Amino acid sequence: MDELIQDYLHHLRIEQGLAVNTIKSYQLDLSKYKQFLLSKKKNSFSETTKSDVLLYLEKLDKDGLASSSISRMMSCLRRFYQYLQQEQVLKINPMENIQLPKKKQSLPKSLTISEVDRILSTPDQNTVLGLRDRAILEVLYATGLRVSELVDLTLGEVHLELGFLQTIGKGNKERIVPLGEEAAYWVEEYLKTSRPTLSKGRKPTTHLFLNFHGQGFTRQGIWKNLKKIVQKAQINKNVSPHMLRHSFATHILENGADLRIVQELLGHADISTTQIYTHISKERMVESYRKYHPRA
Repeated sequence: MDELIQDYLHHLRIEQGLAVNTIKSYQLDLSKYKQFLLSKKKNSFSETTKSDVLLYLEKLDKDGLASSSISRMMSCLRRFYQYLQQEQVLKINPMENIQLPKKKQSLPKSLTISEVDRILSTPDQNTVLGLRDRAILEVLYATGLRVSELVDLTLGEVHLELGFLQTIGKGNKERIVPLGEEAAYWVEEYLKTSRPTLSKGRKPTTHLFLNFHGQGFTRQGIWKNLKKIVQKAQINKNVSPHMLRHSFATHILENGADLRIVQELLGHADISTTQIYTHISKERMVESYRKYHPRA
């Protein structure tokens, strides 16, 4: 079973070119599923039946897993079993005729412009770490980068004089994102002052943003830093790096940006993924109408 999982992950990486984080998610999901099958005395995927799959999905539901997570697991198993069928490991696909539950679409939460301003101005730019944090926040909000894209940014991918950066997104696709004057200014200040201090006497690295140890950040490191800054800014919201991405998309749409442009900036393969932000803008419009119209 382990060998088949590894073969499949290799297939995803080499033939389909999926991102490393996506492959890790598949690996984790399939490992959990394998453990479940072993607990039911099923020692190979060819022994599994539709009942086994349904029992597993029922277990996930009883464990309190969100419907979106169960849908993701079903999608993972569907693709995996299709691969096994193509490789002639099994003749009957147990996932056939098992329908994916309808995914409830929830609107991503975003910050107001004033809340973003408070967060951006909170780090003390007169300190090495404060200046670095200001640059990180400015880049996140100015570009809408995913946190994984931010931590992977290298010095050679940031072109301050031209006002843009390059990033490798989902599906290993490269895109160009404008940086904006404000973000470019803070990145330049960070490169002049903070980064040389953080990297002094450390092992050289091409990562743009460095942690206290002079090495590239992890996603968790960025998240923890942001939590501290948000708390200091006295904003009572569960702010994540992804919320800054949502805020970026919402604010530029509210200011008249074309939906197709926003799709390109965010690196969405499908325009329907981007369209969710139009719902946020409409919600804000209704909220403003009710608040300010005398006869609302």
